[in-house]
Amino acid sequence: MTSTAQVHHRTTTVRGHEVFYREAGPVDAPVLLLLHGFPTSSHMFRDLIPRLADRFRLIAPDHLGFGRSAAPSADDFDYTFAELASVTAEFTEALGLERFALYIQDYGAPIGLRLALAHPDRVTAIVTQNGNAYEQGLGTDAWAPVLAMIADRNPETEEPVRGIRSLDGIMWQYQTGVPPEFRDLLSPDAWHHDATLMARDGQDAIQLDLIGDYGSNFALYPAFHEYFRTTQVPLLAVWGEGDEIFVPAGAEAFRRDLPDAEVHLLPTGHFALETHAPAIASLIGDFLARRLPVRPWPSPDRGPFAPPSR
Repeated sequence: MTSTAQVHHRTTTVRGHEVFYREAGPVDAPVLLLLHGFPTSSHMFRDLIPRLADRFRLIAPDHLGFGRSAAPSADDFDYTFAELASVTAEFTEALGLERFALYIQDYGAPIGLRLALAHPDRVTAIVTQNGNAYEQGLGTDAWAPVLAMIADRNPETEEPVRGIRSLDGIMWQYQTGVPPEFRDLLSPDAWHHDATLMARDGQDAIQLDLIGDYGSNFALYPAFHEYFRTTQVPLLAVWGEGDEIFVPAGAEAFRRDLPDAEVHLLPTGHFALETHAPAIASLIGDFLARRLPVRPWPSPDRGPFAPPSR
């Protein structure tokens, strides 16, 4: 059942830049930090947040350069995954978030996992929805132009990559791998929303810089795997099995380092929340209820769950 909790739309300042975020749920409930991917924003969580806000405090920021957060020019900000992860860490500190579970998707995966590497004591669990951490998860055809640009960035290798943030390129990401019976659940508003924001001045340089830096995430894959093995962090993978960007082998690979990882492949694509938000919310609610140290509050005025025990 969808919660009647209100979703708040707020901003805070990190390093002088405005960071927009959505928030819902009891302020003293366990926190789920929602980290979006390319080319979207916290808008991708619009159907998920109300479904979990009766049990958790949900916080979904827009990364710098995305959504309604500030988008300083590529000349004024170093658009790398290391910097976005650092900004995210400072964002959590600005909000006083000491402990939180992560929901990671697409770009949100390397950002969130870098945050986990830097502050493993803060991360209580991970939900990965088409958020990759293994070479086996890279779709061959989808990644070919990106890998070519990473290997040798020049005007010729940049040009094919530019198409990824066009309206057609964004529609492809939403529609590919979604079976016909679920196609009419896809809202055209989603890709038009993303395409409009991706067409703003300065986005060409911002997004090319980030895509060009994606290779730095591959270099950290061994460190991510060691983090998994060392911490045995509870992990739930809910994956659109039709995704051609991050293929299902990437979901299954988590079990190599986390034998207790729970993996669910869903009949949809890269943006699984567009068609399967109710199912994903149910899986997350069950997973976190079992794997987080939560307990009922005696007072209904304070929400049904207490903060994680320390």
